Amino acid sequence: MLFKAFYKMRPMCGMHCPLSSVFSKHLHNTSSKSAQKRRIRSTVYYLSSLGVLTVGLSYAAVPLYKMFCQAFSYGGTLNHNIDDSKVETMKPNRNREIKVHFTADTSSSMQWSFKPLQNEIRVAPGETALAFYTAKNPLDKPITGISTYNVVPFEAGQYFNKIQCFCFEEQQLNPNEEVFYKLFTV
Repeated sequence: MLFKAFYKMRPMCGMHCPLSSVFSKHLHNTSSKSAQKRRIRSTVYYLSSLGVLTVGLSYAAVPLYKMFCQAFSYGGTLNHNIDDSKVETMKPNRNREIKVHFTADTSSSMQWSFKPLQNEIRVAPGETALAFYTAKNPLDKPITGISTYNVVPFEAGQYFNKIQCFCFEEQQLNPNEEVFYKLFTV
């Protein structure tokens, strides 16, 4: 209120009035403080948005990477985007033979006994193949596990097509239970 009264008096003072510099500094400070508050608020919004985006991308990274690898058969993942009609009409190339080795590695915390029933099979390109794995829970409590797969060398992954697999599905084995799984690929 006092400020308004002084401000109204300002025109009566001359250009060189000492009060005019006080008024202009005060007006300049209040406008710069509000501009500074807007800049700070804007920066906080941008940084908060960046933080939310970073957290969101970190949660989405694994599924997005999996989709990328499966779409482009990258990193040894199999191509499973093949049409069923193409599989039925596919003619094997009997002039070539491919040797496929099967392995089974488990995490150090996984107590299962997990292994392929055959170490290798020989197939012609375009031919379907069936492989079997066995898993046994030697403990006295149920254990749940998920298997994953990849093809090495990585460049070969684009030529394999998974038709039926137990991969990426939770498998629970009861105490001392042994189960056989099949893997059907082209």
